[in-house]
Amino acid sequence: MPRRLATTYSGRIAAATPSPSGPSLTVTVSPAPPPTPVDTRGFPLPRRHLVCAVARILRSTSSPSPLLDLADYLGSLRLTITADEASEVIKAVAPDTALALGFFRFAATSIPGFRHDAFSYNRILSLLFRSRAGPAEAVRLVAEMERDGVPGNISTVNLLVGMGVEVGRCLELAKKWGLRLNGYTYKCIVQAHLRSREVSKGFEIYEKMRRKGYKLDIFAYNMLLDALAKAGMVDQAYQVFQDMKQNHCELDAYTYTILIRMSGKAGNTTKFLSLLEEMVSKGCILNLIAYNTVIEALGKNKMVDKVIFMLSKMIESGCQPNEFTYSVVILDVLATGGHLHRLNEVLDICSGHLNRSVYSFLVKSLCKSGHASEAHIVFCRMWSSYEKGDRGAFVSMLEALCNAEKTAEAIDLLHMMPEKGIATDVEMYNMVFSALGKLKQVSFISNLYDMMKANGVVPDVFTYNIMISSVGRVGLVDKVRELFEEMQASSCKPDVITYNSLINCLGKNGDLDEAHMLFKEMLEKGYNPDVFTYSILIECFGKSNKVDMACSLFDEMIAEGCVPNIVTYNILLDYLERRGKTAEAHKLYETLKQQGLTPDSITYSVLERLESRSQQTARIRKPSRSTGWVVSPV
Repeated sequence: MPRRLATTYSGRIAAATPSPSGPSLTVTVSPAPPPTPVDTRGFPLPRRHLVCAVARILRSTSSPSPLLDLADYLGSLRLTITADEASEVIKAVAPDTALALGFFRFAATSIPGFRHDAFSYNRILSLLFRSRAGPAEAVRLVAEMERDGVPGNISTVNLLVGMGVEVGRCLELAKKWGLRLNGYTYKCIVQAHLRSREVSKGFEIYEKMRRKGYKLDIFAYNMLLDALAKAGMVDQAYQVFQDMKQNHCELDAYTYTILIRMSGKAGNTTKFLSLLEEMVSKGCILNLIAYNTVIEALGKNKMVDKVIFMLSKMIESGCQPNEFTYSVVILDVLATGGHLHRLNEVLDICSGHLNRSVYSFLVKSLCKSGHASEAHIVFCRMWSSYEKGDRGAFVSMLEALCNAEKTAEAIDLLHMMPEKGIATDVEMYNMVFSALGKLKQVSFISNLYDMMKANGVVPDVFTYNIMISSVGRVGLVDKVRELFEEMQASSCKPDVITYNSLINCLGKNGDLDEAHMLFKEMLEKGYNPDVFTYSILIECFGKSNKVDMACSLFDEMIAEGCVPNIVTYNILLDYLERRGKTAEAHKLYETLKQQGLTPDSITYSVLERLESRSQQTARIRKPSRSTGWVVSPV
């Protein structure tokens, strides 16, 4: 009779040695593997020593193939790990997603008798979810589950929804697996619809879960509120807000911020002010976003006094305004609303809280919006507040002064920039040169040019072009020649604009032959004349009564592939009419129409003179209000 409590051993033949009395066998004996431990309900418990050993082998850096080592290890033990143990191994190596996924595949294909269950699938899905894997990987795992006949549980469905798998597919799986959706599942589905910007569908699911007695957490409630507010679903947003109160959900500052922004955009001042009062009474601490939202809502409803009051409260509470705050208060409320006379009041409130970056932002923004005087106020405060200036603010202020034709102030600013650590450059000087040129302040240009060179700033091609054009505009031909010679001697090479300015200056000041020679030089050096070049010369020939030369140049222009514009046609039409060449003028006008150009007032003025000169009865129709200019001179 066998002993029932005897230890069971297993063995294998290690060696066989022949002898006269028969072969001698060496047997290696080992105890049978202990049974898998179970809990009080009879479910197997993970063997911690086995989980740790497997994880250690997988994480080994000395082995070129940890999975092969693992196969050898498990084979030597003659045991099969359970799905729970596989799940624990995945958890242990989880920081390495590729390693965990590799083990997951290995267990299913290489461990005899092993089969994944819903929990091990959930573990790998959870890991992929945390690593932000896309829905494609989740769909592949679901296909494996269905192939192997492994039904998922409600956690599987929740994970699939969270990973972005199509909601309809997730609901099909839940039905197939006989699962009942819980509150967390509904929450996941609501958020999935909101992330896909399907706000109406998200709200429908919310209504369904509400009828079933489920409720969201504060994060999901706020997400739904924000989506409804941005979609303009105001009534639904207020309904959700009331649900939050009825469900005793702890409302936070973000909840109120969403509703205040929504009410402010809708112009419901009473509502958002009551929400603000309720928010404060609930003890919610207003953060930067909350203050900005309230200030923006007040600004949109033109409540200037309350905007300034809220800004002061914001600073008193220790909340530092940012660029958005100042943009709303100064640009949207004061500038757009016509209240810039209160700019100093706002700057006084913010005194000590405006950093150099914000000052620079305000200067640039006010300059860009055309409020140069107010930009100068802010700039002066920045100047007195900081030893070192901001380059962007200085450039914006310089540009604003030039645009406002305040060239003396612009030159002074150039002089003072080094005091604040701002090195002047050629772009800054070019900006001032351009402004001086437009005002024909040539003496200032010469002085500034000397100062520029004294400060070590090297002129570029734009500098020379601006100066040649500006000096040529007032007829200083010798100075133009001097600048051109200096340019040629420098590292700057003339371009088409340079030649255009020279030809314009020489041609309009009686040096037509030299202008024409420059044009030929331009061609010889490989420059391509543009429409402006040809138009200048055509005009110069016309003024000198050389209309035939002008016509010849016009034909050459077309032959070279340079397309005339309406200005070119107007110039030539005018001189043809003045010389009595009416037939040529009419022919040119027909060409103009064929090119699809729209005649302007100058064109019609010339045509009227042509009609008067030729005593023709051509009817010239003025522009129709609905169709524009329609002309038939013959």
